[in-house]
Amino acid sequence: MTRLWDKGAPLDERVLRYTAGEDHALDNRLVAYDVQASIAHAEMLHDAGLVNDVDLVAIRDGLREIGAAHARGEWSVTLDLEDGQTALETLLTQRIGAAGARLHAGRSRNDQVLVALRLYLRDAVEDLAAGARHVAAALEGVALEQGHIELPGYTHMQQAMPSSVALWARGYAAEINDDADGLRHAHRRILKNPLGSAAGYGTPNLPVNREGTRTRLEFPENHEPVTAVQLSRGKAEAEVLFQVAVLMQDLGRLASDLLLFYTREFGFVTLPDAFTTGSSIMPQKRNPDVFELVRGRTATAQACLVEVLGITAKLPSGYQRDLQLIKAPLFRAIDLCGETLGIMAAAIPQVRFRPERIHLDDDIHAAAEANALVAQEGIPFREAYRRVGQKLRKD
Repeated sequence: MTRLWDKGAPLDERVLRYTAGEDHALDNRLVAYDVQASIAHAEMLHDAGLVNDVDLVAIRDGLREIGAAHARGEWSVTLDLEDGQTALETLLTQRIGAAGARLHAGRSRNDQVLVALRLYLRDAVEDLAAGARHVAAALEGVALEQGHIELPGYTHMQQAMPSSVALWARGYAAEINDDADGLRHAHRRILKNPLGSAAGYGTPNLPVNREGTRTRLEFPENHEPVTAVQLSRGKAEAEVLFQVAVLMQDLGRLASDLLLFYTREFGFVTLPDAFTTGSSIMPQKRNPDVFELVRGRTATAQACLVEVLGITAKLPSGYQRDLQLIKAPLFRAIDLCGETLGIMAAAIPQVRFRPERIHLDDDIHAAAEANALVAQEGIPFREAYRRVGQKLRKD
């Protein structure tokens, strides 16, 4: 088929597959956001006198109908349509005729895809932050219900000081809540309107009003100057991925604790049957596979961050097609994190600590004894430390 941007000579199908890559499939999650941004752009063009009343109604209604059909699963972005932006304009023009072709005035696929991506990230960050808070709330529930149970606190994998289920659970809850805050900090870069920057150098000779699209799309500010927009590509994405990697690392450490506590040698916890699997050969075993995979998938989140940083490193100014490759690791990490949060929020309330199996070493209060000597006798801590150590060695 003839694509919107063909220059007359047919495109080698190998080139189409290579340049489009998986972009068409990835863009399906951006269609609703592209529709939203395209309507805002059309309304701005109407205000500027570049689209008349009749065409505006046709464009707006056509985009809404196409978006609704996509949401119902009646069409998807396919390789022959190249990408979501081309698909939307192609379908709109087929539906309403020449009025659909007016929509592209004053924008490029570059700012078009970026505004859709930023609208998507605005929602994705909020969803992940909410998911993190659900995990933190589940941990707080464990602290409230089982917090009185004593636990040994470990340093260097040795019992060190007394702790409790409440301290253990609330420590993780605090950090995961902090991760939720970190995710929302990524809005600093996400919430800048790129529309009107076009291919990176603005829209000469057209009265494009960037303030009009900014207010319609509820961006706090325009991304200025226009040459900064393409230079920013990958930065908001990398910031989101950094926060995702940190959150996944906390979830991985939480999973690692539970895996240790679940071993036969420790036996500190039982894990729900719905979140463990059977062995293919040993009838007696229940395997904590899901928690092992949470621990292992921290590597995936970190790799996605490194991939995005690698794609954007040392690019010259202006748009480069390399930037298309950011979407795959970005979406992969966001999906992985969201799924992991859902699993952990559901599993944690079903974890049960077993106080009858939890043993604290006799010398676990040694630091407290040294502190008591400091308070009671007013001696330097190092002297108290020496006395308690000598006493324990004699015992």
